[in-house]
Amino acid sequence: MSPAAHRADVAENRVRIVEAARAVLAESDHVYLNEIAKRAGVGQGTLYRHFPTREALLAEVYRQDVEELVAAASGLLAEHTPAEALRLWLDRVIDYAEVKRGVLAALEPAAWQDLVDHSHTPIESALDLLLSAGKEAGAIRTDVDPHGVILLIAYLSRLDKGEWEARARPLMRVVLDGLRRQDEGPR
Repeated sequence: MSPAAHRADVAENRVRIVEAARAVLAESDHVYLNEIAKRAGVGQGTLYRHFPTREALLAEVYRQDVEELVAAASGLLAEHTPAEALRLWLDRVIDYAEVKRGVLAALEPAAWQDLVDHSHTPIESALDLLLSAGKEAGAIRTDVDPHGVILLIAYLSRLDKGEWEARARPLMRVVLDGLRRQDEGPR
């Protein structure tokens, strides 16, 4: 195998491991590395070469999800109206929150606190981009800010696995409805 082919194989293995871990986290709060290796189609040794600890693997899943969520904001704005971009982004937040909940359940508080601290500012900045575009277009209320919206959607991490599907998206629609500009005045 050529060095380039070997590097490509190593990179593909890493991607498959992270994707398998994400799938396991979405299904259960119990994360077993042997199950992740099996789903990724790699051996235990390959998994441990990429991620020497369970915490390292879960942190990578979390970091990648944050990066994808943050990057999605500008891409959605380029393709959709600000209100629709915000709606689509909040749908992604639900998927992100499901993985986040799994990561936080699987890690010790000291390990996940650093992850959460480092993700807050980029997520808030992405949300600010969406809210600002919506305000400028006249679609979003002018009296909301990203920090307040994050406080509103923080409930997602508190939903139990059993109620996730039934509650996460309907509750997010309530949040989105509250963000929309209401021209009829106070009620």
